[in-house]
Amino acid sequence: MSELFEKSIRTLELPRVLELLAQKAISDDAKERCLCLSPRTDRDDVLRLLDETDAAKVRLGLHGSPPFSAVRDVSASLSRADHGGMLNTRELLDIAALLTTVRRVAEYDTQRQSGETVLDHMFSAFRLNRYLENRIREVILDEDTIADTASSELADIRRKMRMASSKGRQILQKIISSPSYAKVLQESLITQRDGRFVVPVKAEYRAALPGLIHDVSSSGATLFIEPMGVVQANNELKELQAREEKEIDRILMALSADCADARENILADYDMLVHLDGIFARAQLSYAMNGCRPGVSERGGVTLRHARHPLLDSAKAVPITLELGNAFDTLVITGPNTGGKTVTLKTLGLLCLMAQCGLHIPADDGSTVRVFDRILADIGDEQSIEQSLSTFSAHMSNIVRILDQADGDSLLLFDELGAGTDPVEGAALAIAIIQHARHLGALTAATTHYAELKTFAMTTPGVENASCEFDVQTLRPTYRLLTGIPGKSNAFAIARRLGLAEEIIEQARTQIGSNDLRFEDVLTQLEEKRQRLEEAQTEAERLQRQRQEDARKAQTFREQMERARDNARGKGEADARRIVRQAQEKADEIFARLDELQREQQRQANYQQLNDARVAVRRSLKEAAQAWQDEEETAEPLYAPERPIAAGDRVELPGVKAAAAVLAVNADGTLLLQAGKMKMTVKTSQVRLIEEQAPKKEPVRPTGAATVRLQSRAASELDIRGLETLEAESVVENYLDAATMAKLGTVTIIHGKGTGALRKAVHEILKRSRAVKSFRLGRYGEGEAGVTVVELK
Repeated sequence: MSELFEKSIRTLELPRVLELLAQKAISDDAKERCLCLSPRTDRDDVLRLLDETDAAKVRLGLHGSPPFSAVRDVSASLSRADHGGMLNTRELLDIAALLTTVRRVAEYDTQRQSGETVLDHMFSAFRLNRYLENRIREVILDEDTIADTASSELADIRRKMRMASSKGRQILQKIISSPSYAKVLQESLITQRDGRFVVPVKAEYRAALPGLIHDVSSSGATLFIEPMGVVQANNELKELQAREEKEIDRILMALSADCADARENILADYDMLVHLDGIFARAQLSYAMNGCRPGVSERGGVTLRHARHPLLDSAKAVPITLELGNAFDTLVITGPNTGGKTVTLKTLGLLCLMAQCGLHIPADDGSTVRVFDRILADIGDEQSIEQSLSTFSAHMSNIVRILDQADGDSLLLFDELGAGTDPVEGAALAIAIIQHARHLGALTAATTHYAELKTFAMTTPGVENASCEFDVQTLRPTYRLLTGIPGKSNAFAIARRLGLAEEIIEQARTQIGSNDLRFEDVLTQLEEKRQRLEEAQTEAERLQRQRQEDARKAQTFREQMERARDNARGKGEADARRIVRQAQEKADEIFARLDELQREQQRQANYQQLNDARVAVRRSLKEAAQAWQDEEETAEPLYAPERPIAAGDRVELPGVKAAAAVLAVNADGTLLLQAGKMKMTVKTSQVRLIEEQAPKKEPVRPTGAATVRLQSRAASELDIRGLETLEAESVVENYLDAATMAKLGTVTIIHGKGTGALRKAVHEILKRSRAVKSFRLGRYGEGEAGVTVVELK
């Protein structure tokens, strides 16, 4: 990079933007790298940097910034450890903090939900060292404390130190608690001198307490004596302290060696953290200035849409839209002073530099920049007293150097080109410089007040006029850039507004050449036409917006009508669904009642069978009675019993083939019989006495209610684990029926925890069942969420 390019970078104020970037970085090295960021001149490099900024901005919006807070440079510590040096606790804790940050940043990458990005390989390049991180954390509790568990030797030494310290303090405690030493001691307390336990003794009682004197008070009245009985304990403590320090040094040395072994990986991880910190700082800056990624062309032009200077207040800065290098390669910007011409030049150059540094630019989507090998600017007052250069000479000296380095990959920015000398000569020089820059193939933007340059831009293909708008009524610039329209100085109008006499203004107009005056009149007419066209365009845009708004309202109304129709249809469907649901509920209720009736029927099954038997017996008896009535008048007695029939005998009704028991013999000789539940009175001649031995009774097979009673012997628990939901529903319903018939008060259904689907299905069945009074999940000891306890009605 040439010295002139670096000077132009400073002129365009890129370092101030990089200062804003550095403020977004976290680590010191990342801040330094941000300040040293320089424009790239290779299109692939620029695209890669912009891809990194894009990816970081997406992650920043979704997951926030990675945790870079503990990123510190530990290279010096690792270098000393690599040379066999011992690191102190602070240095080791810094290394552990760096390892923790590496791990957390790597974990941050696991939150990524989008596809692959250019940052993926950076996050995957980290070499986690959880062992070293945990080892340092376990050994060093804080900067001044080594854990007892750092080694078994250290734990043993500290245990003995506590014992020795306790022994010495016990001896001293006896001394200060003894009444015999009350007058000897200045105070009843234990203190330390040079790391040894002592007691304060009055100077006049020195001989009363043998021991070593470690200190004397400033008045000389108090001696701090270590009693002889404590000397041995204190000596032992001193020895243990020396051993402790030696063991701590050994532990720290071992940790330092571990760090030295992992030196290359740690330094590589640190460098990657700093690099990522800088990338996410670029994303932070993009959010701060509401920036966007520009398109990047290699041989095309520059297009900036609603671009803002990044160092101006975004709430007050007026966006500009300009193009250069597509339809024309040179832009001549004219207009009054303080109208925004210089800001336009700086915005153009600075945004191109920012894009080539991988930064988003404060402009709208659709903006495009070109990758230049150099952006050279001559902006500002170059006057130098030390070098005996006037303003014109300084500018011209700078322009000469710019033209020497310019080529087809250069962007040239000239502020007030040709100013500071005779206007005629200055304008001629300005035109010649622009033509030479075009011959070199460079893109050029220049500001000027010269009418000759306006005419040159209007008559030369590839050169375009632009102007910064000025409101003559308010005497204020609007800072709007108007491409294709040359600007006016508006000197006469401004003077008139400020109160200069009209005759003076008219006299001044007579001093202007006729050609210049006609040119100014043409510009005035063009400006008036532009304003009328702009007003017409504004009105057309207003009508267009109104038409769009009307169309939007019509569309909204149509959508509302469609929604109303859909709502009506939906309401009808909802009513239909409600009716179907009510019918379903009613059907469920009827089926439940039928189930209840079925269970009731099962309970009453034996009575139904008895009733059927009664009907059959009655039918048989009626048939027998009818047959008997038919034959009674003509038939002789059918049977003559071998002996008189007595109560308790069994007889057979011949026409019915049914056996009956004789309950009693009536006074008139008739018999009172019982067949099943039926009782009847018959004549003796109408029955046959059964004398043979009665056959063995077959075991009565349980039917009806008996069967139901056997089936109703339900267990108090039901295990349905492993069943499908539909299968389990049938099993649970049958089990509830059986448990109800068995008159069980509380039962337990074991469904397991799992996904909860089986539990949910069971609870739905229990809600519908009319036999269930209440239910709950199991408590501790009952199976908790794996079982449901059901209370039956």
